[in-house]
Amino acid sequence: MSELEASHNPFATVVMAHLAAVQTRSNRLQRKQSKLALVRRLYEQGFEREAVVNLLAFIDWMLTLPLELEQEFIREVEQLEAQQRMQYVTSFERIARIESLLKGIALGLKLKFGTPGQDLLPEIEQIEDFRLLESILAAIETANTVDELRSIYQPADDTPPQN
Repeated sequence: MSELEASHNPFATVVMAHLAAVQTRSNRLQRKQSKLALVRRLYEQGFEREAVVNLLAFIDWMLTLPLELEQEFIREVEQLEAQQRMQYVTSFERIARIESLLKGIALGLKLKFGTPGQDLLPEIEQIEDFRLLESILAAIETANTVDELRSIYQPADDTPPQN
């Protein structure tokens, strides 16, 4: 079993599912826990969601559960998936993502707007919000003017001046 657990081969998970089915034949609660552990293992090993879903189809067939436990299992898998999406992004990864987005934005500005578009780069390079940079990159395609694009990251100040 320790060799299977150490393996990154998806077939090891298939074998583990079969063994869990045999071992938990008379204990449905333990079966649910085993099934959840196998799904967690797939995510921890870095499998993409699609691969997890494909392997889960087999695991689900091997480790059937009564409806009530199946519903609990589904809720726990949804929580697991949410945790996987919320994983910490290191500063190195964040910087690399931002740099990659800025390269895409620079190319898009050059191709769509020429020099006036490239004049926006110093302003955009000051932005550290990854999602805002994604929005800017996506907006390049539909923006008709440089000012329209600028409004994505510099909304107009509609508040009246205070005396």
